[in-house]
Order: sequence, then structure tokens, then C-alpha cells
Amino acid sequence: MIVGVPKEIKNNENRVGMTPGGVKEFVKRGHTVYVQHTAGEGSGFDDSLYLAAGAQILDNIKDVYNVAEMIVKVKEPIEEEYKLIKKGQLLFTYFHFASNEKLLNAMLQSGATCLAYETVLNKEGLLPLLIPMSEIAGRMAIQVGMHFMEKSHGGRGILLGGVSGVSPARVLVLGGGIVGYNAAVIAAGAGAQVTITDISLSRLRYLDEVLPANVQTLYSSVQNVEEVLPYTDLVIGSVLIPGAKAPHLLTRDMLKLMKKGSVVVDVAIDQGGCFETSHATTHTDPVYEEEGVIHYAVANIPGAVARTSTLALTNATLPYALKLADLGWEKAVAEDAGLKSGLNIVDGKITFKAVAEVFGKECHII
Repeated sequence: MIVGVPKEIKNNENRVGMTPGGVKEFVKRGHTVYVQHTAGEGSGFDDSLYLAAGAQILDNIKDVYNVAEMIVKVKEPIEEEYKLIKKGQLLFTYFHFASNEKLLNAMLQSGATCLAYETVLNKEGLLPLLIPMSEIAGRMAIQVGMHFMEKSHGGRGILLGGVSGVSPARVLVLGGGIVGYNAAVIAAGAGAQVTITDISLSRLRYLDEVLPANVQTLYSSVQNVEEVLPYTDLVIGSVLIPGAKAPHLLTRDMLKLMKKGSVVVDVAIDQGGCFETSHATTHTDPVYEEEGVIHYAVANIPGAVARTSTLALTNATLPYALKLADLGWEKAVAEDAGLKSGLNIVDGKITFKAVAEVFGKECHII
């Protein structure tokens, strides 16, 4: 198969869809890999490393899309890429269609096959291609939250862990999944007083067992969250319904309960955001203020730590990408039901139920 790796052109997206090590695996199996010039530069992989691994370098993104049967990348295509995508071409990347109807319609019109990282399942029913980025996003959420809690960056001037004789910050983590767990670990490790919520009692029991003593678990209800908000300095939103639009766990009225200068980080912004007042931001302009509360809603948080993120992501995606190249997507998904769950669009039709339901469209089961 002919595989293309374009350079990411989303704002401040420095990750790359394949490492030189990944290229070597493809070439060893008889596949041809074209990598766009400087595609790996932001993650510390220059063209010479790709050439040494057996890739061919193309100067521009148009050439990569034109030659490739399968495109392997990180983030969803942006508007400049829509016209480059060919009918029948396989795109293997993050899409998050539920929060982007324009992207959905463009991909439907393209006739391409869109296999989304975020809905691929493993044998345990987990999301193996989302987990590594969720781990990073959860950890980064605390890091950026700490930054914007500083007075010079618009916050109240609160030190996350406090000091002797001064109380630490209070952190509320909405959602006890991979993102929430990692956020709680980092916040607790820095000395904050952490509350983590979920609607699954079994998950709360597990979190209660494995997290340190300065983390309190709380059942996620409107009343419980409202009672905690007035005392909270930093909120991390981390809920996920695979493929679907994120529910709003924090409304505008609830936001008014928080102190002025408090910070909220919406990690669910890729799926539309879990705060009513959220809209996507970029690493260039990451925050805005609503109701006196600082909002951080960057849609590609792991892109800020591109080297770590690229290695973590490609460790997970490589086996699936190789299977798609070795077998072709039709045979690959026929043999692997979890990979089949990644199919969101095929030949102008939506094939993932949650995406179809968001937009009131018909779902065509493959």
C-alpha cells in the first residue's frame, strides 16, 4: 500500500502521524511511505531520519494526498485539506465529528473512508488510541491550570499546593476516566485538595482505593457539584461519550458560583466541550473569560508536548495502521471488530451511530 504522512497544519500542532521507526516497519512489509518535508520536525524527527528509515520525502501537502492510498495523521483535516482528499482514500486520524458538522459534511462529500482513532475499541472495550492522549491531556490540564491561576496570567494568585500555614488550592475534576484520573494524580502530587466526580459507583470505589488521601471522591450530581464550586479554584472537565457530543456538566449559572479569577480547563472540547460556556481555543490564544472565570479550551492540548505525544500516540496506532496497510481496510475491519468501530464515514455515508444521532442523519451499518 502507498501510505502518506502529511505535515499537520492545525494551529500549533507539532505532532506527526508516524515516526521514522514506524516508517521502517511499513517499508519492511513492502509498503511505500511518503512523508511531507519537515512533517516530523516539530516532534524532533528531521527528514534525514525518515529517509534513513526508507521513506520518500515530498515537498508539499498536495503531493502527499495525491499519491497516497492511506493517509496517516494526528488531527482532523482542516479546511485547506478538504479539497485534497480523494474518493476511496483511507484517512486514519482523530476526527471528533460530533463537534464539527462542517468537517463531517466535507468528508461525506469527499467519498473518502474515515477511520477515527477516537472510536477504535480493543478486546476489553476500551479506547486504545484515545487513552495515551487522554493520559497526557489529563496531566497537562493541571499544568496549564496552575499557569493561569497565577495573578500575572489573570488568576487569583493561588499556588496549587499551598505552603506551610497556607491552605492548598481546591481542584474539582469532573469525570473519573483516564483524563480525570491523570489530572487527579498530578494535582494531588502537587499538594492540592482534590475532588473527583463520576456517575459510576464502581469507578468511584476504584479511585478511592488507588488515589492518595488528599483526593476525595464524589458522586456526580448537579447538587453535589454546585455545593463544591464556591470553594473551587480549578475545575477540570473530562467527560467522554465515545463519538458523541460531550454533555454540559457546568452551566453558565453554575459558573457564577465560582470565585472571580478561578480557572476551568475543558479537556472535552474536541467533542464540543462539557462546559456550557466553552468554545475551542488554540495554543496561540488559549484562554478567555466568561462570568469572571478563566476558560482554557485548547482542542489539541497534547500538541504542546509534541515529542512525548507523538511517541505515545504512534506506539498505540502503529499496529492498527500496519494491519490496515497489510490487509486493506475492508478485510482488516472484517477480522477486527474493534477496528471496525473506528469507521465513521464510508463512501459518503455515516457508519457510526453516535455521530449520525448528533446531526439527525441516517446511520449505515457496515
